[in-house]
Amino acid sequence: MAKTYKNIYQQVYSFEALHAAYLRARKGKRYRAEVLRFSAHLEENLIQLQNELMWKSYQTGKYREFFVYEPKLRTVAALPFRDRVVQHALIAAIEPIWEARFIFDSYACRVGKGTHAGADKAQSLLRAVQRQHGKAYVLKADIHHYFASIDHGVLKSLLRKRIACRDTLRLLDGIIDSTDGVGIPIGNLTSQLFANIYLHELDQFVKQRLHERHYMRYMDDFIVVHHDKEHLQQVRRDVEQFLADKLRLITNSKTQVFPVALHRGRALDFLGYKIWPTHRLLRKDSVRKMRRKVLLYRKGKLRRDELLRSARSWLGHAGHANTFRLMERLAKKIHEVSTD
Repeated sequence: MAKTYKNIYQQVYSFEALHAAYLRARKGKRYRAEVLRFSAHLEENLIQLQNELMWKSYQTGKYREFFVYEPKLRTVAALPFRDRVVQHALIAAIEPIWEARFIFDSYACRVGKGTHAGADKAQSLLRAVQRQHGKAYVLKADIHHYFASIDHGVLKSLLRKRIACRDTLRLLDGIIDSTDGVGIPIGNLTSQLFANIYLHELDQFVKQRLHERHYMRYMDDFIVVHHDKEHLQQVRRDVEQFLADKLRLITNSKTQVFPVALHRGRALDFLGYKIWPTHRLLRKDSVRKMRRKVLLYRKGKLRRDELLRSARSWLGHAGHANTFRLMERLAKKIHEVSTD
């Protein structure tokens, strides 16, 4: 029987936990108006939150919705700052329960993981299969409208596999039910952990039931690498059946099995890179976006600090691909325009 955890709630509502959560929540945002307002009466606000949590009168606040365009158009729902403090405290209390159980090759929203480590792993899987068998096929899949499709009832049942603390479950249920019926908000800190817990079931199915060695996942994007195309077609059928039956999810229309090769094949387009066993390149849209920002700066539509911030981020990403000459050219161009 799976181990469950009780007596978690005090780790959420203690003053020390809430103050530490406040410090994490304000990181990089301390001069925003709502953070300044909360900070101006910090002790009073933390004690108010503590009392609401202790007496179980706390309710999740109202969401503010806005759009982001990276890497594609998404609707983000953001809570007031006080709710983000609560979520930081909650995550600090419960995340270690699952972190110890997640598979190694789950790379999203985890310390020491991320897109670069994920791209390294994907390439190592391709190399291993090609080295042993002379060819490599990939099942590349992701979930159709993942965050919007997470079923509240299924998520609650998964949380109850590990948590037996009623007060903590009441708080978790309140956050889950702060949106109607199906789906969780992209902007919630808890949503990142919830999303990993939800697809941890898929990880276990692929690794323990299907015994696939060459598997990895980054949030709702996942790959299986194998030398046999027909084998991967069967894996796809098994996975899609499991997702429908157990998690009420479906894969999107881009899910497919294909060979990865320079000739008579193609690259694995994954985590912002075009990946082959031998090398990897940046996606063309990544290069276009950076060039567009240089152009916007020249037209006076982008501030110098915004250009340099984007450039640092882009160069860090590009440094994990075989793009030295491209990086050199773009870095030179960015330097030229930013010092005019």
